[in-house]
Amino acid sequence: MQASIVASRPRHIHRLAVSASFLLQGLCFSTWASRIPTVQQKLHLSETELGGVLLAVPVGLIASLPITGWLVAKHGSRTMTVLAVLLYSGALPLLGLAQNVPQLLAALVLFGFGSNMANISVNTQGVGVEAIYGKSILATFHGIWSLAGFVGAALGTAMIGWGVSPLQHFTGMALFIWLGVALMRPYLVPADAPSPADQPLFVLPDKSLMLLGVLAFCSLLSEGTMFDWSGVYFKKIVLAERAQVGFGFSAFMAMMATGRFIADWFTDKFGRARTLQLSGLLTTVGLSIAVAFPTLLIASLGFMLVGLGVSSVVPLVYSAAGRSRTMPAGVALAAVSTVGFAGFLLGPPLIGLVAGATNLRVSLAIIACMGLAVAALARPATAD
Repeated sequence: MQASIVASRPRHIHRLAVSASFLLQGLCFSTWASRIPTVQQKLHLSETELGGVLLAVPVGLIASLPITGWLVAKHGSRTMTVLAVLLYSGALPLLGLAQNVPQLLAALVLFGFGSNMANISVNTQGVGVEAIYGKSILATFHGIWSLAGFVGAALGTAMIGWGVSPLQHFTGMALFIWLGVALMRPYLVPADAPSPADQPLFVLPDKSLMLLGVLAFCSLLSEGTMFDWSGVYFKKIVLAERAQVGFGFSAFMAMMATGRFIADWFTDKFGRARTLQLSGLLTTVGLSIAVAFPTLLIASLGFMLVGLGVSSVVPLVYSAAGRSRTMPAGVALAAVSTVGFAGFLLGPPLIGLVAGATNLRVSLAIIACMGLAVAALARPATAD
């Protein structure tokens, strides 16, 4: 960051608390994602209808954009991390209670609102810990988010196999997350780096940051597709048994977490551009394999490659944004993450619309092109 932050406790304590924040945020999203096929079946939704319903999440995100920056600037990222994660997880029981489409839409709007507020607040905390350490560690934080996603996906698969209802599952997870928030709150970074009094709360990224945003958009569109549609794909295309529906998602999350824990070492050895190029190619190859050979073992292998492919893109993009020469790190991060996160939330509904007009295999084949876009943009986006 461009201004120092003074730690009120030993720096590893702040790092652990922020790690817990990423963990809880990842558990929240993966809990919902793991039960999308169940909710689709419960409400008798087609792929097109499910895609339309999932548009409620980006609606909530867009609604949160004007207020999130103002709240973080006014109250600080520590306070907003606590409130945002509570709100985000508080929407889970409402998703489980939904008995019809209007109720589900309302709950998803709230879920999307909380997700973006948590995303900005938690990543601002992550940038604050980077300032204390004086080196990039965002990849590790995102690795913890991915690990939480893997745990949440595995738990969701178990819940489906045990016949646990979404309401029971979601309520139990919400209570666990609230307990986690209470425990980690005192140890978050107490204050964000100061910014000029006349600094706008949100600005559009310049050309260099826009390229980084597009990279994040393409990668997160692929990532969001895996979260929301992997279960449906394994159920309807792979024809997996009930207890195996979550295998693809679990394989994806396991490799994404693994990739993020080794991303810093790999980037130091081979450079950002080559790392991003390889990431994009792995995404394309993995999705192509899953589309061409929709069997349990091979599709799971394809999803593993996708997880490894998307693992390093967002941490590298956020790290580069934090070193922006044109605006303060926090402002650059907010601008780039907003562009990127739009892909995470807009992609899955669009997949549903395309699947309704064609089928899920065609939809995933189109998403494979996003990996090629990442590979093509890697060098110009990382050029100094």
